[in-house]
Amino acid sequence: MKTNKLKTMKSLLILSLLSVGTFAQTLPKVSSGSIKRIENFASQYVSARNLDVWLPEGYTPQKKYAVLYMHDGQMLFDSTNNWNKQEWGVDETLAKMMADDKIKATIVVGIWNSDKGRHADYFPQKPYEQLTSLEKQFVVEQLQKAGRTKEVFQPVSDNYLKFLVTELKPLIDKTYATLPDVNNTFVAGSSMGGLISMYAICEYPTVFGGAACLSTHWPGIFSIDNNPIPAAFFKYLNTNLPDYQLHKIYFDYGNQTLDALYPPLQKQVDTILQAKGFTDKNWVTRFFPGDTHSEQAWKKRLPIPIEFLLKK
Repeated sequence: MKTNKLKTMKSLLILSLLSVGTFAQTLPKVSSGSIKRIENFASQYVSARNLDVWLPEGYTPQKKYAVLYMHDGQMLFDSTNNWNKQEWGVDETLAKMMADDKIKATIVVGIWNSDKGRHADYFPQKPYEQLTSLEKQFVVEQLQKAGRTKEVFQPVSDNYLKFLVTELKPLIDKTYATLPDVNNTFVAGSSMGGLISMYAICEYPTVFGGAACLSTHWPGIFSIDNNPIPAAFFKYLNTNLPDYQLHKIYFDYGNQTLDALYPPLQKQVDTILQAKGFTDKNWVTRFFPGDTHSEQAWKKRLPIPIEFLLKK
């Protein structure tokens, strides 16, 4: 009975990590501000996808706004449109914090994931390419067992970041009244979205001034047993973290459902950041005992990284 329960829990965890695909097709309903959708944005680097741009209440071209780029865009604003009926509550959180004068005036760009291509889009590519052939084979087998892919797995996150930096950001800066500099450009996501946010600020430190990485999926797959991926990520971070004097990084994690894998791994990441000079002025890691791997948990915690990154 216990074995069956564990199998069921594992299946639900994998679903929560992977099944955040293109369920929503209607425009999200928001409690404040407005959504402008760019449908099926065609990129030369990644598959076409929707983009939902949230403009705060009272948006005006006469004012300049910071920009927060967020992954898994279909999960951010409206739970009624989502596969699991959960959302981050981005519009409510940012609207209240702006009204309370806690953060800068900010635009949010919700970048939809590509469903089946999500894992490859968000998996940091350079660390993966440093794995041995046997280690890569292990990763592929694990992802195939999880039903994530039938093909040989190959991350394409370098192209995903090229799309974000060379195609999407110029479009947003041209279309809206933004502050395009590094001090006003931020990136955020959870789980695999946490990984790609970490990767983005490391690969493009002159573009992104801060990254929020919630429930960062350091295992890359669904187990830490004999898993070579975390060590590859740690090695990458050790040589590629951005300048602590110019950047802000936020991490958090719970300890239930899939987040149960993260505490020992995040502690190793924290050790690396400390060694690189990061302090509480430019780095936060928060542990939330009892929190699960879910939009409900990330919604509850969202005000913390938002204020940390966007504080006036």
